[in-house]
Amino acid sequence: MLLIPLGESNKIGASCYYLNVEGTGILLDAGQSPGDDSLAGLPRFDILDEDPDWVIDHVVITHAHHDHVGGLPSVIRKWPHAAIHMTVATRHLLDTLLPASARLQARRAKETGITGPPSLTEEEVEAVTYLFQGHTLEEDFDLTGLLGRSRVSARFFHSGHVLGAAGLLVEFEEGGLRRRLFYTSDTNLRNQTIHPGGEYPDPPIDALVLESTLGADGDIENTTRREEEEALCSAITRTLARGGRVLLPVFALGRAQEVLALIDRFKRRGRIPETVPVYTSGLMRGVSDIYDRTRFSSPRLDPEFEVYGVEQKRMPRSQAGASSILQEPAIHVASSGMMMENTLSNRLAQRLLGDEKSGIFFVGFVKEDAPGHRLLEAASNGSEVSLGYLHEPQKVRCEVEKFRLTGHSNRRDLISLVQRLNPEITVLVHGDPEARAWMADNIRFFHPATEVVLSEQGRLLTL
Repeated sequence: MLLIPLGESNKIGASCYYLNVEGTGILLDAGQSPGDDSLAGLPRFDILDEDPDWVIDHVVITHAHHDHVGGLPSVIRKWPHAAIHMTVATRHLLDTLLPASARLQARRAKETGITGPPSLTEEEVEAVTYLFQGHTLEEDFDLTGLLGRSRVSARFFHSGHVLGAAGLLVEFEEGGLRRRLFYTSDTNLRNQTIHPGGEYPDPPIDALVLESTLGADGDIENTTRREEEEALCSAITRTLARGGRVLLPVFALGRAQEVLALIDRFKRRGRIPETVPVYTSGLMRGVSDIYDRTRFSSPRLDPEFEVYGVEQKRMPRSQAGASSILQEPAIHVASSGMMMENTLSNRLAQRLLGDEKSGIFFVGFVKEDAPGHRLLEAASNGSEVSLGYLHEPQKVRCEVEKFRLTGHSNRRDLISLVQRLNPEITVLVHGDPEARAWMADNIRFFHPATEVVLSEQGRLLTL
């Protein structure tokens, strides 16, 4: 079995891995780097042109985040015969998210003057969605290729990350032996607010392709989710008490719905006044509707909970309307989670930076080159910050904090997963060099029987 990382390996970017088992070619995810709408933000699909035997028979999408699915139209353009697989919930989400992503790219290009071709267009998206095949969790489905020398079967396992997210078990026969590979994708062993922790196949596993997102974060393993939720509630409470506005930058899929469920809990427990308005907008509202429609068919801690059962108002689109709602204490749940330029959370943040009463609270991953990361650094060292390349630097007078309400497992939990699955070889992916180095050192120490490999873009791995 061969594995080739096609996406960037030294950072959290375009997730994409080519797997060839006995002549069957499978693409594991087809993402695009966050914030990079150009073709350069896509995986290196051209690497597969180096060998005529590196065919693509099937594409498996593990969840609907852009860094795992944004390159899918480009894959279909290059390999139009490939079958596309995902969970049923992810299939529902992509009907909404892919067209929205295409519209966002077109708008960004117009606003920034970019003239290069976009990585996807709305017309392309509409033309390919009929190819998507949805599967239920723990249902076997066939991945055998046209020239495959052995039958390949697969099964999705709930990963605990976001709605529809799943790890993938691949089983096949090689050299007369039954072999098993498990790709975790983004995974979370612990319960969140809406989603229960992930589920995994029975051991042993021959090869484990393991995410390493939080491998460099030593603090999060010593912090419980309950403590982080309590700290966030306290920050919201004190901001509202001083008459300020609360901005919660979120990802439209996952973090938005989890945060709304938390706000609902805080209000029901009397921690936040029930009369405080909560504003949401755009794409997250459509995603929340899909959360509600799939609540009995996808893993939930409480299937009766509805995101739209949380009282919320639509954020006005006009400048005048936005100005009016910023005059009163309120909670604004707005994308993007990393506060990318020309997004609602970025524009709201610019208006709140100089307000000592208000607070901007991050609740998820923020990569180092994102505007949100620049804001966090400026707030910690007392410097000014520019939230866009054409924006003047601003003094940070509002309260700025980050809370660890992640959808990823901490590094100790990932080490425990290695012990649980007992693989012969572990390939570390989806993490920066420091994260993967820590993971590699600790897996080798605690599980010396497991061979550990650090993935590199374009490097062929024989597993």
